[in-house]
Parts: sequence; structure tokens; C-alpha cells
Amino acid sequence: MAALKGAEIDAYVSRPDPARPIALVYGPDAGLVRERVEALVRASVDDPSDPFALVRLDGDAVEPGRLAEEAHTVPLFGGRRAVWIKAGRSNLAPAVEALVADPPADCRVVVEAGDLKKDSALRLVCEQARTAVALPCYVDGDADLARLIDQEMRAAGLAIEAEARTLLVSLIGGDRQASRGEIRKLALYAHGTGRVTADDVLAVIADASALALDEVVDAVFAGKPQGFDTAFARARAAGTHPDRIVGEALRHVARLHRARVAIDGGRAPADAMREAFRGLFFKREAVVRGALAAWTTPRLAQALADLAETAAMLRKQGDLAEPLAHRALLTLALKARQRR
Repeated sequence: MAALKGAEIDAYVSRPDPARPIALVYGPDAGLVRERVEALVRASVDDPSDPFALVRLDGDAVEPGRLAEEAHTVPLFGGRRAVWIKAGRSNLAPAVEALVADPPADCRVVVEAGDLKKDSALRLVCEQARTAVALPCYVDGDADLARLIDQEMRAAGLAIEAEARTLLVSLIGGDRQASRGEIRKLALYAHGTGRVTADDVLAVIADASALALDEVVDAVFAGKPQGFDTAFARARAAGTHPDRIVGEALRHVARLHRARVAIDGGRAPADAMREAFRGLFFKREAVVRGALAAWTTPRLAQALADLAETAAMLRKQGDLAEPLAHRALLTLALKARQRR
């Protein structure tokens, strides 16, 4: 079997095995799939922009036999070659099966695919062949995200506080490239300071959501379950993934907690809210002010812990992401209503 795991995948991607020139890269994390495909291509050819060195094929448009033909083509000007084929709806298994039986000697073949079931013909062909490998790309867990954060911070010459790392892990995930982009944006924000703090995470990642989810979080913490149901359904209809919705709720409760702690310490409510919610739209001020009055510091801390646990569950049980996210947020909305 040639299905690689963990460190084996990283080792193969960094130094592809010439004895296994065919690589299937697949999984639910599209960003990680693309990242590994691009890394394999860079490791396999001298210049990925050279069309003679790298051939790109569309699996749905390629004619039968074209894959083998391209893989066995002798380069006119020498050098290393690679074929990058993106699987679609068409069945690529027969073409790949023919190729593993007669593998290319001087060409790397990289098959990019989405999430494949265990009994997928394409996946079985690559897992069972000695001349191929299957590289699954699953959504990053908390430990994976922590390693990714530390890797990017080291590259940027920054240290990150433990509290900031924990908060950042809870706010990203779901797509490797998107996570890496947010971490790099944070590193750029903290450039020259030497250290990333929780305040830095709140300042940068708090505005990372591509869609406005204010209605969802405002309804939750104002204790309006019906309003939450409507806002949640609208966000899902717009294509927002449940982990993004929970992430936005986490950012919001973190700000509420920060402001509530300041108020408990003697800070004027208006000043505490202004500092915790920088750039708050004026029409939301009354809603946030009401949430700060209704939620105590211990209850906000518990809500933060509950949502962080939900975020971790979403990564482990992706197929149940929507009901898990909806239940967790609805529970908070009901608790808020009981306290009004």
C-alpha cells in the first residue's frame, strides 16, 4: 500500500521518490491540496512556468491515452518534466491504472482531486500501486494549526504568546492556504515588535471574515433565537461555512470578555467597549452595549470555552459541522434570553 500519512507525506512532498513518479493529492482541504500539488510541481521541474517542462491537463477534457502520451514524451530540450492533471467528474482511474503499469522514467505525474471516498477507483489505484502514492489532505487539527503558526512566526522572526496562539488556533482552520494567509497577515501587522500578542490577533483576525456575520453574533448574544435562526440560515445560503460562523462568534465573545473584564476593573463602559470593539459600526453600539450589560465575566469566559470546544469538534466531525455549530450558537442565544 502506498497511502502515506503524517511525516511521510511531508517527506515525499519535499523530496519526491523517483521510484514512485505518480502522486494523487486529494482531500476535503482544498487549500492544502493545492499547496502540496504546487510544492510537488516545484520539486519536479526547474521552471513551472515553462510549458515544455510542465503540462497542465483538465481531467474532464483530456482524451483517452493523452495522459500516458504526455507522461512518456521525451523532452525536446532535455530537463525534467511533470504533468499536472486536475480530476473532475470524468473517471480518471483507467488512465492512471494504465500509467502505473507502465510508469514514466523521467516525468512526475501529479493528480489533483477533491475529497474521495475510500472506495474511489482513482484512490484505490494509487494506494495499491508500487509506482504511485496517495497523499490525503484533511482539515488541520489544533496541533497542525499550532505547528503552522509556529513555522510562519519563526520565518517572520517573531515569537507568539501562548494566549495569542490559543486564540489564533480557534479562529482559523478549514483551509490551509487561507489559514497561512491569515497568519502571514498577522505577522506583517506585528513586524518589528518581536512578539505577537492576543491583542494583535484580535486586531487583525477579527476583521478576516469575508462576509458580514454581525447579524448572527448580535442575535446570539442579545438572546434572540428566532433572529439567530434567520441570520444563520442567511449566512449558510450565502455559502459561509459553519466554522467561519463559529469563528466569528468566538471573535465577538473574546471582545465582549475583554470589555467586561475592563468594566469590572473600574473602566467606564463606553471606554471599555470602544477599546475592545475598535471600528464598531455605530448602529451596532446599542446591541453590544446591551450584551455587555447582560453577560457577566464568568459567563462570557464559559461561552468562550464552549465555542472553542465547538470549533475543535467541527474540525474532527466535518460532516456534522452545520448541526453542531447551530446547536452551540442556539444554546447561547437561549441562555442570553433567559437572562434578559
